[in-house]
Amino acid sequence: MSAIRRRTLLLGATALAAAGALAACGGSSNGAVSADDMVLGQANAPLTLIEYASSTCPHCAHFHETVWETLKTNYIDTGKVRFVYREYPTAPAPVAVAAFQVARCGGASNEQYFTRLGEIYRQQHAMFATGTMEGVRAKLVEIGAAAGLTQDQVMQCITDEAGAERIRRVVEAGDRDFQITGTPTFVINGQKVDDPAFVTPEGLTRILDAALAEHN
Repeated sequence: MSAIRRRTLLLGATALAAAGALAACGGSSNGAVSADDMVLGQANAPLTLIEYASSTCPHCAHFHETVWETLKTNYIDTGKVRFVYREYPTAPAPVAVAAFQVARCGGASNEQYFTRLGEIYRQQHAMFATGTMEGVRAKLVEIGAAAGLTQDQVMQCITDEAGAERIRRVVEAGDRDFQITGTPTFVINGQKVDDPAFVTPEGLTRILDAALAEHN
């Protein structure tokens, strides 16, 4: 994904909207929050946690399913962590971009975005099990409908060129600033997290508590 091209994303998104064969499924600058990011939590939180993630990444889906509630309840909602989500598509990249576009569709708030993203992760396996672009498209339309979006809205969002351009900026900055090689990748106050235990509730708690203690 480090060599992701805007044209590739646009062509892929157009192909997804038109439907066709689907390949099988298979990681802002220096931590400063930008308009391209989706953010939860207080701006003055002692820790800023960035996650580079893909809507098509099974490891990202697993993190969301098993660790997200601990992170949100114990750290984001309590003002300890400002959470910054950065969209970093993995294969198949056009599907990942399309899913991100549905999560943002219709001017979604940050809270609405994460609700939709959670549903995308929940249905990730079912989406790829369809085996076709048409099946993926139908799943995204279904997820959009549950969020109050029409099919036309979903299709317009999927093919919006601004989405591909936004993704390109995020990927290029992530590669430059943090040498992202896979997803999910986490960064705490500008430092990449190398401990693989972070993707478990116990590991996340230990590492965040240690960072909070050091901050204090």
